[in-house]
Amino acid sequence: MFCHVHVIAHHKAHVELTTRPAKIQYHSPSAAYLTEYPAAMTEHNALFSRLTTTLAEASRTPLYKRFASAIKDAVRDGTLVHEEILPGEREFSQSLSISRITVRKAMDELEREGVVFRSRGYGTQICSQFEYSLKEPKGLSQQAVLRGKKPDTVWINKSKIHCNAEIGEKLGLSTGSDVWLLKRIRYVDQQAVSVEESWVPARYIADADEIGISLYDYFRQRQIMPVTSQSRVSARMPDEALQQQIALPATVPVLVIKQLALDVQGNPLEYSISYCRSDMYVFIAE
Repeated sequence: MFCHVHVIAHHKAHVELTTRPAKIQYHSPSAAYLTEYPAAMTEHNALFSRLTTTLAEASRTPLYKRFASAIKDAVRDGTLVHEEILPGEREFSQSLSISRITVRKAMDELEREGVVFRSRGYGTQICSQFEYSLKEPKGLSQQAVLRGKKPDTVWINKSKIHCNAEIGEKLGLSTGSDVWLLKRIRYVDQQAVSVEESWVPARYIADADEIGISLYDYFRQRQIMPVTSQSRVSARMPDEALQQQIALPATVPVLVIKQLALDVQGNPLEYSISYCRSDMYVFIAE
């Protein structure tokens, strides 16, 4: 199994100041453009229509951010699909009457967020696989939102149990201590991507029914802050139950992620085992 480590460069923040929203006129693609790029217009008619409408709206948000947002919306609703090749900068620029710099800045942002992948000779492709950082204990829901995707959860089990020796050791508890067992199916953009089991010391959860989509949102609302995590990754073929729960073909392996989340003092907050579709996840160690 190959492990790809992505190194992400950090850039200074770029701030654009605007006194009032500029009123920009957008026109239908010219006859010359349609002659030069007939295939692009035919294949991406819905995308160009969406972009034209979005960019024509009066807003203080910079154009490149609105452009990027429209692309993310198109990925989310299925207008753009995984590995689909986007038109080039020149095509977008001429069709939408915007500068190539605007298009480039939007694509730079989309690439940083993992929405697109750019390579010389192949152009810009949609990447609908979900990139998940093993270093950041933000939880799947927050990482999905930060990448322009929509998370959801279907709960299978929320129950207080007595932990066995293995779980007790992970959480720094005695065997038989009270813990919450939380089991759920995780979704990203309405697609089931993983099944997750978590064990949390009972003192951190007063009422498990108050946990919504995100356990970590529940933690943050109560000033419980995961700051570091320890992760181990392995792979195996799915059993019948996993195949049914996340609509996984028997030939597609699952990645098994065992993760321990710790607070700033090093106290264990959660131990989890996630069974993730290998065809939909890209794990990053930053």
